Amino acid sequence: MNTEQKTIPPLVTTTRILAVGSLLGLIVLGLAWELFLAPLRPGGSWLALKVLPLCIPLAGLLKNRMYTYRWVSLLVWIYFTEGAVRAYSDKAPGNYLAMIEVALCLILFVACALHVRLRFQSVKKEI
Repeated sequence: MNTEQKTIPPLVTTTRILAVGSLLGLIVLGLAWELFLAPLRPGGSWLALKVLPLCIPLAGLLKNRMYTYRWVSLLVWIYFTEGAVRAYSDKAPGNYLAMIEVALCLILFVACALHVRLRFQSVKKEI
């Protein structure tokens, strides 16, 4: 039996950690923002449900599924757009939270794109 293990480049691991961390950050930020920090209505808002679509890819990222990294890099632009609009239209502290959302979206996108690219490169090297 061949027990040869594939070596995972450290940069691939780093991009995976960044992707999962930024996705978790977006989920926590979205919930805290709409329930406690700056809800649209006092006492919280149903807009907190916007984080539900972000919970779906979390399992795929944790299982390191390449397809999930690909479609999350597209999904994240919806949240980026929301953050950009609310950064200019909301008053403090909502606009600051929106800027954090934009930053997390950019980190998530770059991490997913690099992860896919680096994994493809490592597969090509093995062949």
